Amino acid sequence: MPQTNKKSSVPADKILSLVMTPNFMTVSRIVAVPVIIGLMMYENRVSCFLAALLFSVASITDYFDGYLARTRGLVTTLGKILDPLADKLLVASTLIMLVDLSFIQGWIACLIIGREIAVTGLRCVLIENGQDVAASWLGKYKTGFQIAAIIPLTLHYTYFGIDFNAIGEVLLYGALIFTVWSGADYFIKAKKFLF
Repeated sequence: MPQTNKKSSVPADKILSLVMTPNFMTVSRIVAVPVIIGLMMYENRVSCFLAALLFSVASITDYFDGYLARTRGLVTTLGKILDPLADKLLVASTLIMLVDLSFIQGWIACLIIGREIAVTGLRCVLIENGQDVAASWLGKYKTGFQIAAIIPLTLHYTYFGIDFNAIGEVLLYGALIFTVWSGADYFIKAKKFLF
């Protein structure tokens, strides 16, 4: 009897060890994107709640994959490429769906997504020049505000007497400030590598 329990626990241990790897968490964010899009395509209270929940879980994995990579010495070239790509796919796709549903204005999504593309290009230039491309404190605030805004905007409806859409709109303007500020900061610091 104890042998059977031991054998049955081995697959669970293997699955847990796979799930607790940075690259698995990064890929899970990419896999979450089409599911979130699908839920938002059939917009109602339930689908919006599920999309916001999935976006929240996916956003949390962004913290944990970085933490695991640093603390367990699991930093890989694939991870360095996939992690920012997964973040941008998650945020950009959800913002585009929010525009499609008329939950936010298109220019806001264009500004945020445009900044992300521009800074990604800038980081490539900096990497080629052997510069550090770690996110600044401004970049971390930008990401925090974007996530904090997208979750209530995706919820959209009023739950428990709380107008989540109004909360999301306020946070979105905070995200816009840090988006522009951090983007300008990146380019100002990197100007000597651009000209």
